[in-house]
Amino acid sequence: MLKILLATAALIPTALLIKPKHLFIITTTYSMIITLMMLKWFAQPLNHKPHTTNLLMMLDNTATPLTVMSAWTLPLMIIASQYHLTNEPINRKRVFLAACATLQTTLIMTFTATNLVMFYIMFETTLIPTLILITRWGNQTERLSAGTYFLFYTLAGSLPLLIAILFLNTNNSHTTMMLFTLQNTLSDNSMIMWLACMMAFMVKMPLYGLHLWLPKAHVEAPIAGSMILAAVLLKLGGYGIIRMTPLMPLMTQTLYFPFIVLSLWGMIMTSLICLRQVDLKSIIAYSSVSHMGLVIAATLIETPWSMAGAMILMIAHGLTSSLLFCLANTNYERTHTRTLLLTRGLLFILPLMTTWWLIASLMNLALPPTINLFGELMIITSLFNWNMTTIILTGMTTLITAAYSLYLFTTTQRNATPTNKTLTPTHTREHLLMVLHLIPLALLITHPMLMF
Repeated sequence: MLKILLATAALIPTALLIKPKHLFIITTTYSMIITLMMLKWFAQPLNHKPHTTNLLMMLDNTATPLTVMSAWTLPLMIIASQYHLTNEPINRKRVFLAACATLQTTLIMTFTATNLVMFYIMFETTLIPTLILITRWGNQTERLSAGTYFLFYTLAGSLPLLIAILFLNTNNSHTTMMLFTLQNTLSDNSMIMWLACMMAFMVKMPLYGLHLWLPKAHVEAPIAGSMILAAVLLKLGGYGIIRMTPLMPLMTQTLYFPFIVLSLWGMIMTSLICLRQVDLKSIIAYSSVSHMGLVIAATLIETPWSMAGAMILMIAHGLTSSLLFCLANTNYERTHTRTLLLTRGLLFILPLMTTWWLIASLMNLALPPTINLFGELMIITSLFNWNMTTIILTGMTTLITAAYSLYLFTTTQRNATPTNKTLTPTHTREHLLMVLHLIPLALLITHPMLMF
């Protein structure tokens, strides 16, 4: 556990000190080697008990898939950002890679923390490198306001969590998660406690109504920022809910109702918003809000099936939306616009990219036999079992999701090509990037039990 963490942290000085001509090759290779070393964590004890546990860190079947996915995203971020950084001075490139490595280190520590105080500190520390990525390497001038939205929404949401953790520490003289699960000490002031603990994660997911920071952040962030935001940072919310709910006493259903209803209604609303967006990145960002609504509903009803479905959907969505952002970026690098009206007819210019677009769109709408369908079916089934009325909302969402995914595909790939388009052909690097996103998705189809 520690050797992985130290190796990831060592990427920061490596990025700052290495010779310029080897900068990208070595950071990519090292980060990929670290990720491949992590794969042994999927060994069998994972299915039975927490393993690799020490006083500060713990891996179990909730933390392991998310940690490995965040590590898998780091080399992909570096590969995707190469064109974006071509004309930057060497020091800017170094700082960019160091920020990515710092973000990776803090994410590993967040997912593996056993202590609530350490979890909170790391949860908030992930904001800093992300904010640097958005505000320093974003393309438009609105990136500063996007950074402000991102910072203040998440900070304001997580302050009640800090107060709740300090309150627990005062009452119990410890904040170890596993001990709380055994003690069940949160019975007094339980409703306020529950709200305080959940609000930070609801904003991070984000819940519909608290989601305004997300499309702004996505649209303004560079490709690496969008990838890590979609793939991992939204999952911190789901992970937090899964971790914190066992510590809470059993709440009345009336407390859950507003949140479940809001997330299910938000899924329909954001899916409809996707249909009338003109910005490519904005559509993918709103589709993330829609998918995360399903995860919020699943984690709140707390049945074994819904929890397993939430884990699968988080992993599947992380890789799929990251892939979609990479595809949107390849279009942007050539046409220098994200407006759908101007990026049409790419089938005739970049035919192989159309294959990746088709696969990504079909995965986004959860076509069988993809892992996305598996996660969505488990969640929809468990929601139906919890309350039959939810089938109307979830059914409508899947229908609209299929509509906007196909709309996204046909708009970018079909139709008449705007005139005077002289585009550079696709690079091997870009195809490698798409394949590296699709390999884990394809392998997980064969063995989805890894994420249970």
